[in-house]
Amino acid sequence: MATNLAIDDKLLEEARIVGRHATKKAVVNEALSEYIQRRKQVEIIELFNTVEYDSDYDYKEQRKKQ
Repeated sequence: MATNLAIDDKLLEEARIVGRHATKKAVVNEALSEYIQRRKQVEIIELFNTVEYDSDYDYKEQRKKQ
């Protein structure tokens, strides 16, 4: 799908050099992949505060039962 975007040429060129990409398309695809990955990581981190733990749970006792 062809899309026209108004992207700062200086930023795009710097990203291409820093990321060692051959094309502008590769830079944009890499940036989108990293953006998605970071957003998913934020969602996972937010889940850490939602888990409730049973303070009476004894994992060593559970191992003995096996």
